[in-house]
Amino acid sequence: MNPIDAIAQHLGEYTAWRRDLHAHPELGFEESRTSALVAARLEAMGIEVHRGLGGTGVVGVIRGKGRGNAPRSIGLRADMDALPLSETNGFGHASTTPGKMHGCGHDGHTTMLLAAARYLAETRNFDGTVHLLFQPAEELGSGAPAMQKDGLFERFPCDAVYALHNKPGMPVGHYGINPGPMLAGVAFFDIHIQGKGGHAARPEVTQDPVVAGAALISALQSVVARNVSAHSPAVLSVTGMETGRAYNVIPDTVRLFGTVRAFSADVMDLVRQRMETLARDVALGFACTASLVFRVLTPPLVNHAENAERMADVAAGLVGEGQVNRNQPPSMGGEDFAYFLQAVPGAFINIGNGATRDLHHPGYDFNDEAIPYGAGVLAAIVERELSAEG
Repeated sequence: MNPIDAIAQHLGEYTAWRRDLHAHPELGFEESRTSALVAARLEAMGIEVHRGLGGTGVVGVIRGKGRGNAPRSIGLRADMDALPLSETNGFGHASTTPGKMHGCGHDGHTTMLLAAARYLAETRNFDGTVHLLFQPAEELGSGAPAMQKDGLFERFPCDAVYALHNKPGMPVGHYGINPGPMLAGVAFFDIHIQGKGGHAARPEVTQDPVVAGAALISALQSVVARNVSAHSPAVLSVTGMETGRAYNVIPDTVRLFGTVRAFSADVMDLVRQRMETLARDVALGFACTASLVFRVLTPPLVNHAENAERMADVAAGLVGEGQVNRNQPPSMGGEDFAYFLQAVPGAFINIGNGATRDLHHPGYDFNDEAIPYGAGVLAAIVERELSAEG
C-alpha cells in the first residue's frame, strides 16, 4: 500500500495530536512538554527512545528486517519549537499560552514524523536503521548544532538525513525541491553608534548619532545594490533603530539592528566587510564612532544533488510527476537543518500546505490534510534508501 494511504487511515488521530501540540506551544530549548509527549508516543509504538540531546531533543531508533551484512542508516528530522508570537486565531485549538504560538508549522512537522515512525515501526519494510531526530530550537538557529555538540551523529550515525517544511500557497499533495540551495544563510547584526549627546536646542555642541544612524541606514542599502553580483542573491534589511526618547535631548548612542541573507558564505562575508567599513566611515563623517557585531545564525541550506533527486523521485512515485516541482526556487528564509547537511548528505523538501496564511503570521495554522503527504514521503524515502529487496 502507498504509505500516504496507510497513514491517512489514522488522520483523525494524528489531527488530534497535532492540534494538542498547537494549543501548547513551547519556545526553543523549552520544549519539555512537547519532547515528553514525543517520547511517550514513540515508546507506545515500541520504539527505542533517547532523550536530552541538545537539551530537549529526542531521538527514536527503529531497526528494520536486518537482511544486509552492513545495513545503512537514515535520519529523519522534525523541528518542535514555536514562535514568540501572539496568535489571532479563534478556533478551539488556538494557543493557550499568551505570546507563544506555532506560527511555522512545527506542530505539523512533529506530528508527521510521529506518523511516519508509526508506519515504519509497524511495517519494517526496510533493511537498516532509522533515526528519528526530533530537534529543539530551530527558530533560534541553534537546536541542530546543540544536538551535534551532544554527539548526535557519533551516537546515531546516518548515511543520509532528510527533512521537510510545509509551504503555504502550494496545494496539499504537492512537493517542491531542487538539487542545490533551498534556503539562505542567515545573519543578525547590531551596529552601535557612539556620539556626544546634549540639548536639542544646541546641536552644534553635540556629535549627533541619530543623524549618523539615519545616514548609515541609507548607505547600507548600497551594499547589495552595488557590491553584490546580481547573479548572487542577497538581502540586507535594517529592521530597527533604538535611541533616545526625549523630545529635547540629543542622545549619546544609537543602535541599529537587522538581518542579512545570502546563499553563499563568500557573499555573506563580503556584505559583512562592506557593512563594517560603511559603519566606521559614515559615523566618522558625523564625528561619531561605530562598531558592528555580525552573528551568523545558520549557513545556507544546500541540498545534496543525488539525495534531492532521489527524494523527488520518491515524491513522484507517491503522487505523480505532475505534482512535484523539481526546480523549486530557493527562499531567503533560513533553516538550521543546514548544519546537519554540512555533516551528512541529504535533502530538504517542501510540502504543500494549501491556501493558508503565510509562515510566522499570527493567523497561520498548519493544514492537517497535509499530514499523510509529509509522513508518507518521509516513510517512502526510508523504504527506497534502505530497500529490503537488496
